[in-house]
Amino acid sequence: MNKFLNKFRKDEDGAVTVDWVVLTAAVVALAGAAYTSISSGTTSLTESTGSFISGKSPSGSGESEAE
Repeated sequence: MNKFLNKFRKDEDGAVTVDWVVLTAAVVALAGAAYTSISSGTTSLTESTGSFISGKSPSGSGESEAE
């Protein structure tokens, strides 16, 4: 039993798999954080652009028809 435990402790066959799992999890977490950051920024930019455009008339005079 002692020989088996020593051999098991020295075996590194699965160590690369663990590294890849941790690396992949970090990349996925970073992508999620980037998506959240970009999503909130584009939402506010889209709302600002929509407000700006809704205040313009198609004739290009700069005033809306409601005014």
